[in-house]
Amino acid sequence: MERKTISIMKACELVGVSRRTIYNWLSAGKIEYVRTAGGSVRIFVDSLWRDPHNADRPAVQAAWQVEERNQA
Repeated sequence: MERKTISIMKACELVGVSRRTIYNWLSAGKIEYVRTAGGSVRIFVDSLWRDPHNADRPAVQAAWQVEERNQA
């Protein structure tokens, strides 16, 4: 199964935090990402579901579900 990825800016919108916060989370290993062949960072959406301060609790599950409905 392929994991869905999004851009840093989309992650910012989805979670409601700044780019700096996303980069801090990346550096701290709180969210998972991959670099594309062109060097861009793509964030795994399922890693955003975890609260970066508490890995047991979803952080943006409700927001993601709204986003999925809007794209359908």
